[in-house]
Amino acid sequence: MSTLTAERASTHGAESLGTRKSRRSTTSLHPLVWVFAVVVMGFSLLPFYWLVSTSLKKGASLGQGELFPSQPTLDNYLSVFGNSDFLLAMRNSVIIAVVTTIIALVFAAFAAYALARLKMRRKALILTLILSVTTFPAIAIAAPLFAIWREIGLYDTLVGLIIPKLTFALPLAIYTLTSFFRDIPRELEESAYVDGATPFQAFSRVILPLAIPGLATTAILVFISVWNEFLLAVTLTSSPAARPVPVAIAFFNGMSEFDVPLGRISAASVIVTIPLIILVLICQKRIVAGMTAGAVKG
Repeated sequence: MSTLTAERASTHGAESLGTRKSRRSTTSLHPLVWVFAVVVMGFSLLPFYWLVSTSLKKGASLGQGELFPSQPTLDNYLSVFGNSDFLLAMRNSVIIAVVTTIIALVFAAFAAYALARLKMRRKALILTLILSVTTFPAIAIAAPLFAIWREIGLYDTLVGLIIPKLTFALPLAIYTLTSFFRDIPRELEESAYVDGATPFQAFSRVILPLAIPGLATTAILVFISVWNEFLLAVTLTSSPAARPVPVAIAFFNGMSEFDVPLGRISAASVIVTIPLIILVLICQKRIVAGMTAGAVKG
């Protein structure tokens, strides 16, 4: 009996020692995790801080490489807001991004619901092919689109930018929404059918209200993707009438032919980036949920 008690005591002591060691090792990792997080955050924020710092400089101070502006000024921001082409580009970007996002959500909602609910063979292959469109290099279609758009009259128009941007935004929206629709229980639709609802009524009145978080996440991802797109925008436009913001910034002129308006470009970049940063900070949890939902459920 004493031998058994001793064995239990030794086993309990070993388990307690192991538990204490595990807790101690976990606790000792916390400062390292925080240090790593601070380093990564600093590494990520340094380029943006340098951009803000440059936007507050003017004249000779732009080439001195100072980390902190010795004489900060808002002249670059005033110059940017006084540029009519930049304000027109802001309007163009808002129209293109909003219209593309709305169209992508409407079509993606129906397609994703069908992929999530209908029984079909090789569904995973279909989703893979849809997602692969987003990885297709835009440079491969830029030149053909340039020639086609000039022939049919869509070159240098907002519609001529919305269509190709929608080509890349729609697959992303379908893939993201499919994951959200899969997580909604089928019993809710079956209950709606029992009450006499049609498939469309069950989709519009039962499923869509429950999928609002997924729709919001998808809208944010699509909006940011369209807002930042540059290659197709610079290829398919030639005047300020249809240029979005990224292209308009690239066409900023200096005081002379060889002068680069670094301060104005930095100020415009900060103005364009701040709304996206605020949007991401507010909706970061939904963005992470949208990006990881498809990875945890098949």
